[in-house]
Amino acid sequence: MSDLLAKYKRFTVTAALPYANGPLHIGHIAGAYLPADIYVRYLRLRKKEVVFICGSDEHGAAITIRAKKEGVSPKEIIDKYHVLMRDTFDKFGISFDIYHRTSDEIHHHTAQDFFLKLNSQNEFEVKESEQYYDEEYGQFLADRYIQGTCPNCGNEKAYGDQCEKCGSTLNPTDLINPVSTLSHRKPVLRTTKHWYLPLDKYQKWLEEWILGTKQEEWKVNVFGQCKSWLQGGLLPRAMTRDLDWGVDVPLEEGKGKKIYVWLDAPIGYISATKQLFEELSTQQPKFSNPDLLNAQFPPFINPQANDWEKFWKKQENPEEEACLLHFIGKDNIVFHCIIFPAILKAHGEYILPENVPGNEFLNLEGDKISTSRNWAVWVHEFLQDFPEKRDILRYVLCAILPETKDSEFTWADFKQRNDSELNAIFSNFIHRVLTLTYKNYQGVVPNVVGETDEMLKSAFREIYESVNKIHENIEQFRFREALFEFINIARIGNRYLTETEPWKLLKTNPEEAQKVLFASLQIVAKLTILARVFLPDTAEKLTEMLNLSEEDIAWENLHFKAVTLKPNHIIKEPTPLFTNIDPELINMEIEKLHKSKAENQPQEETLEPVVVPPQKEFTTFDDFQKMDIRIARILEASYVPKSDKLLQFVVDTGIDKRTIVSGVAEHFKPEELVGKQVLVLLNLPPRKIRGVESQGMILYAGDHTGRLHVIHPETDGVNEGASVN
Repeated sequence: MSDLLAKYKRFTVTAALPYANGPLHIGHIAGAYLPADIYVRYLRLRKKEVVFICGSDEHGAAITIRAKKEGVSPKEIIDKYHVLMRDTFDKFGISFDIYHRTSDEIHHHTAQDFFLKLNSQNEFEVKESEQYYDEEYGQFLADRYIQGTCPNCGNEKAYGDQCEKCGSTLNPTDLINPVSTLSHRKPVLRTTKHWYLPLDKYQKWLEEWILGTKQEEWKVNVFGQCKSWLQGGLLPRAMTRDLDWGVDVPLEEGKGKKIYVWLDAPIGYISATKQLFEELSTQQPKFSNPDLLNAQFPPFINPQANDWEKFWKKQENPEEEACLLHFIGKDNIVFHCIIFPAILKAHGEYILPENVPGNEFLNLEGDKISTSRNWAVWVHEFLQDFPEKRDILRYVLCAILPETKDSEFTWADFKQRNDSELNAIFSNFIHRVLTLTYKNYQGVVPNVVGETDEMLKSAFREIYESVNKIHENIEQFRFREALFEFINIARIGNRYLTETEPWKLLKTNPEEAQKVLFASLQIVAKLTILARVFLPDTAEKLTEMLNLSEEDIAWENLHFKAVTLKPNHIIKEPTPLFTNIDPELINMEIEKLHKSKAENQPQEETLEPVVVPPQKEFTTFDDFQKMDIRIARILEASYVPKSDKLLQFVVDTGIDKRTIVSGVAEHFKPEELVGKQVLVLLNLPPRKIRGVESQGMILYAGDHTGRLHVIHPETDGVNEGASVN
């Protein structure tokens, strides 16, 4: 894997532009924004030049649909939700350098310039095609204005671009029994003209770029989805739409048409960076958080408006080019890994993303998060219900990030992690050390002379190992593992206190007690530095209590021999960093969720009785023992040629990598399964199916409707090769 921090000094980090059509929930935060924020805070502490870019996506059908529902104009919708999202991000502590908006004039100009550049280079194919048209409303229908039955899972309310039940990417013509969401009538197909980007022209280049160079660098779920798309073959995709809301196509023959939001939206990253440097050059921030303008490491020296190009464009000296990283959710993978890179490649002047750390979905209390059913934990409401506790939510979400597979948030787990980890381990260690120092030495760091004992050296070796693992995991986008090592340092500290018992040594061996507390204080200082990445509010409180300067909590002071709290330094009176959460607060949140679910349950929905198949005949324990069932991870998935029902998988069983064929193409798309852990029966004799040798069987669960579901471990940390007993 490439070492990005060694290779680059300049970083452009983007987080997916959220639609300005509703508030933010915890699934959004866990999907893209918290991982990006952790990584950016790390880069800043490592003294890299970095811009952290985001903004509201304010065009496309999602906005106009919301406007029609609320009976207002699209402009009123975007103004309302842009402010709500911007303020929520700010209050939650996501440290964007700029939170822009795609309705801004600078963005419209940038997107139109991009379109004209591609058009002048003959990158578009202009052609006519049939698209759905609502005769009653007299307009062509955007993908989100069409609903019908998903051909993959049978969901009767799938949209023309995606089924939100099974996650399949769709075209409107894929839908069964399509209906216009405007008139609620069946639309008709009419001919219209559009500008298409010939993605098939870039198929070979994308295969060389992604399949040839990114397998070891990109996350398995991202790489797997890209590979499935490329194996399926790329087709031209329309870059214009027949809409009345969006960026105008800047051509006379395109009058009345808008630039497709998936050409328009990612260019929003570029226009936002332009706006940022325009503000930096004048020091008159319009959209940025003014507090962040001077927080860069190193700070920008006399920034100029055109310095944005250093973060986006190719440079004469390749060593001066920036590293581009996109943090996204899995529903945006194809756009950021295939379509946008093809657009950048076609333009010719821009760098390509080095990595696209895409996360899977976060579920909530045993169900999928649903904005339409109000089954969500809204971030702005959390900040109201739990004032000054945003670090707790940051910690919990980081601990359960859906990095390569879906994960789940529960309020019980939220309380448990706060009480047993943040309070009982992290806060407990720090408070014990600072209280002992404050009470017994009046807050003065002991003046220790000479070598510390072997136990201390051993503890510091373990801590240094954890610090190195934090470096490695953050740089490989494994934030859950990095957080584990962070809290593990506090565990090591607690164990060190328990083994040395400085409260007893104060009476029996005061000199040894000084050594123990001096060492423990250095551990606290290291936790303070690391907390700047994971728990910024807590880091600020600790910095104040420890009476430290910005220079004291620099990343360099994590070094094994670095002494941050020097002898005779004076700390302030300590206060607890965390306390246990009142269970009544948790019960109120759970009740609020279930009340909301009941109120938003569709009235027409009726539940069919579940028919459970009868028990099969008895087998023997010896026969069961013969079956070698193990945990495996799907590395690759593709359709078997000339078959509508078969999928071909490459799985890592922990003991080898093997091919398995399953007749599940009617239930899953290949990209949905890549990266998932599954149960595999290993010791079936190999069997050729449609010319492919299948070396085992993947186990699935079938519900009463006949739909198949993947069986996987409920908890993380189960390695490939683990036996099922």
